[in-house]
Amino acid sequence: MKKLRWQILVVAVTIVIVALLLLSQQPVSVITLPEAAPGGIYTEALVGSMGRLNPMLDWNNSADRDVDRLIFSGLIRFDSRGLPQPDLADSWGASADGTIYYFSIRPNAVWHDGQPVTSDDVLFTIEMIKSAGSLFPQDVKDLWSQVEIKRLDDKTFQIKLPEPFAPFLDYATFGVLPKHLLESIPADQLATAEFNLNPVGTGPYKFDRLLTSGGQITGVVLVPNPDYFIQPPFIEQVVFRYYPSSAAAFEAYQQGEVLGISQITNDVLEQALMEPTLSVYTSRLPQMGLVFLNNNNPNVPFLQNAAVRRALLLGVNRNIIVSHILKGQAVIANGPILPGSWAYYDEIETFEYDPDAATALLKQEGYVIPAGGGDVRAKDGQFLTFTLVHPDDALHTQIAQAVQSDWALIGVRIDLQAATYDSLVNDFLTPRNYQAALADLNTSRTPDPDPYLFWHQSEATGGQNYSQWDNRTASEFLETARTAADFSERARLYRNFQVVFTKDMPSLPLYYPVYSYGVDVQVQGVQVAPMYDVSDRLALITEWYLVTRRTLEEQATSAPTTAP
Repeated sequence: MKKLRWQILVVAVTIVIVALLLLSQQPVSVITLPEAAPGGIYTEALVGSMGRLNPMLDWNNSADRDVDRLIFSGLIRFDSRGLPQPDLADSWGASADGTIYYFSIRPNAVWHDGQPVTSDDVLFTIEMIKSAGSLFPQDVKDLWSQVEIKRLDDKTFQIKLPEPFAPFLDYATFGVLPKHLLESIPADQLATAEFNLNPVGTGPYKFDRLLTSGGQITGVVLVPNPDYFIQPPFIEQVVFRYYPSSAAAFEAYQQGEVLGISQITNDVLEQALMEPTLSVYTSRLPQMGLVFLNNNNPNVPFLQNAAVRRALLLGVNRNIIVSHILKGQAVIANGPILPGSWAYYDEIETFEYDPDAATALLKQEGYVIPAGGGDVRAKDGQFLTFTLVHPDDALHTQIAQAVQSDWALIGVRIDLQAATYDSLVNDFLTPRNYQAALADLNTSRTPDPDPYLFWHQSEATGGQNYSQWDNRTASEFLETARTAADFSERARLYRNFQVVFTKDMPSLPLYYPVYSYGVDVQVQGVQVAPMYDVSDRLALITEWYLVTRRTLEEQATSAPTTAP
């Protein structure tokens, strides 16, 4: 009987354990998840008009660059932080002294007509860039005229620079052209070539056809490139339609004609933000609005005083400029390198609007309101008054007037002088014939953060160092960073440069303008990142999608509990 009881006990314990295990088991449910799938048509309203679909000719036409961005590929491309990434070239390297670059073209890269991409195409394109027929700026043509290019084989080539130049990769983003289709066309006839209306590239999309109405080109249709060497796009057709203004493009969206708007300007921004089906994306542009201060003008010696310059910055209410005048379409600037760049120093000193601190600084430097009355500070008979020249458009005029009012509150008087933008550059900044100037510093299409041209001592005469800032320490940082091949070393040097800049404040950073565009909510996978050109909003279009498929996934779910 004792033996039987033990057997019964063992069986009972086993039953209890099994029951507990069964109770602890969670039922498995099968759920479906959406996944991007090929298909759909994306139509975008492009603000502008078509010129020629050719990367040699699109420099001054942003609408053409948007389309070319999808048709053509460069040797390399840059990500949102300004770091180089593979494009047609799957790898590259530089010699220890930074003067020789080696590039290797992807073995699977082919043109839209099926022909392989070779080193000959790259060398041919560089020759076209240097020609009078291209619309590239002269400084770009000059650089390519100074380098030596050597073909090593069908897929590799070498570029030799006359001296180390770390920002060189900026110049390797040009759209590569097919030699086999264009070599018979003289460079000076490139602008009228049939190729410009029926382009062949290597990008994620290939040209399908033009849309016309009344003899005018109204749009471009692109289809996926099945042989694209990276990730084939999901959207099966991209249609660009041209509109004369952002308002007209927005109206086309409201009428259901398009799913995207290439640019949303301030006149329609408020309406666009109220559209429930439109996602508005905003990204920092590669520009900076600033007040140049002439550090070497004997008529305004006080502008050579760093404390006075700092007080002037503290005395500008940049929040009001950004929020009211620019309607929020800008962010406050604190330094000479764009935020979002790999070289931007996050801990850079910032300056909040503080008229009391500005006044205290000026008093500390000996600038006081004269005992005889008046509202302008002076020191040793030198009054804090000078002229601010500014672009004559309505927006810059408002900004200049705001600065004038702000500085009046701290005892600084400025007279405003309006000029056309060309005159501002050619008659005031270039000859250094100014005291202060409101202007925009544009670094479009140059992701490398190198600020050498604008702040190095050697550029103070004849260059673009319009402030004539003469700081040897800052210049040494810029010199070394221009030749250093290591990104971490360059980042350290630029960090030091930014610290020196904000301490000396040779000119006054005001704001970085932003760019807004719209995409319908049914378009998925859209990402926004800092721009180095407005076409960068399309950099990741291969990840956009309109169609999804369902995938099965097993998921354990807890069993429902019942009330006691």
